[in-house]
Amino acid sequence: MAGAADARASTAAARVVMFPLPFQGNLSPMLQLAGALSARGLAVTVLHTAFNAPDPARHPGLAFVPVPVSLPESVVAGNDGNTKVFDLNAAMDASGSVVRDALASLLNKPGEPRLACLIVDAALPAVQKAAAEIGLPWLVLHTCSAACFRMYGSYGLLYGKGYLPKQESNLYLPVKELPPLQVRDLFDPSELPNQETVQKTMNLWNQTKMNSGTIINTFEALEGHELEMIRGELATNGIAVFAIGPLHKLSPTDGTMTSLLEEDCSCIEWLDTQAPCSVIYVSFGSLTQLSRDEFTEIAWGLANSGKPFLWVARRGLVRGVEKPELPEGFQRALLEGRCKVVEWAPQQKVLAHSAVAGFWTHNGWNSTLESICEGVPMVSRPIFGDQFANGRYVEVVWKIGFLLEGMLERGNIERVIRRLIEESEGVEARERAKDLKKKAITCLESNGSSKLVLDDLVHHLLSL
Repeated sequence: MAGAADARASTAAARVVMFPLPFQGNLSPMLQLAGALSARGLAVTVLHTAFNAPDPARHPGLAFVPVPVSLPESVVAGNDGNTKVFDLNAAMDASGSVVRDALASLLNKPGEPRLACLIVDAALPAVQKAAAEIGLPWLVLHTCSAACFRMYGSYGLLYGKGYLPKQESNLYLPVKELPPLQVRDLFDPSELPNQETVQKTMNLWNQTKMNSGTIINTFEALEGHELEMIRGELATNGIAVFAIGPLHKLSPTDGTMTSLLEEDCSCIEWLDTQAPCSVIYVSFGSLTQLSRDEFTEIAWGLANSGKPFLWVARRGLVRGVEKPELPEGFQRALLEGRCKVVEWAPQQKVLAHSAVAGFWTHNGWNSTLESICEGVPMVSRPIFGDQFANGRYVEVVWKIGFLLEGMLERGNIERVIRRLIEESEGVEARERAKDLKKKAITCLESNGSSKLVLDDLVHHLLSL
């Protein structure tokens, strides 16, 4: 008992400041980590931008401090995530001491626990630079998989061996150093608008290597080999690696509390009316955009599959259209009650529902990890960035789903859905997904790998 009391006293004596990248896929895991650390007794302050600012009322255990860094309206309204990341860092650099002063104001605040360190998103080197200027230790949170961490850290090798830039002739070539990836799965900076952007991307990764620790939202039983390789690669720089996932399960904060979009919970009531393991859930995340033709093919592919489906058709999903409209005749083609279309869904609750048989996803890492944790097999349709590598792992390494490749065409969509839900391959994928779910549950037990790593992380933070 005395040991537990001493541990609580020592954590209460320290504060951690956190700075998330203000996009849904980055903000959620950072706030989930904040919740997990707060639950262990650490004081947590979240610095944030006005752009996509979190709602403090949803996180009563955390302190929030706005940082007056603004993005041009043209950038905020744009759809290019890479541009927003680079412009946000540029705005922070241009703001001079704004970020540095925000961090410094917490260093010696009277009556407050001492500030131990900063935890910052890997895509914010401007914040890391500000921490370095005032001598504040920082750790980097990577919101991608361990496999993608290795991919992003291998640009020198990938360019040196001729895998990048991609060529039509080598797209299906295996990347021997990063199995089972093929060249077409790699994120290629050369495909970005100009050479300056390419260099910014390369620098972004290099700058994250100078830190007091690397946190990755994954777990040992899922990516043990990849984590072993990462630890070996970072050991020479003395950087500790913390595989502390799945964060959405470690945190007392649920998905509703970290969502930037309003969730339509009526879809849970609709799922309650469906047969067990019958529904295909379809969502492509918060940033993906489709052409009108792709949207139409998806609509008819889902309708023609004959399966009940829950489809997230959010605002901005279709390029050039504020609110996507279902194609003419679509509703009449459906049996009454066989579909539900919403603008945004409480995804973690949806995936945990017994009616859900499969998840058609873009394979963003949060979505992929949430599906794994609920034992739901996937139809994978990667769109950009790390999603291609995630989709390859789903199909080839974990064997819990199928890639939907080529043009989006209603016949192919219908076939892959039936394959996942009806055919023997789908049954086998579902069984493997259930096995991975059990491993995820095990890692979250009191002596599980992720709980032990969380202990190690807290001790590490207190030692800084």
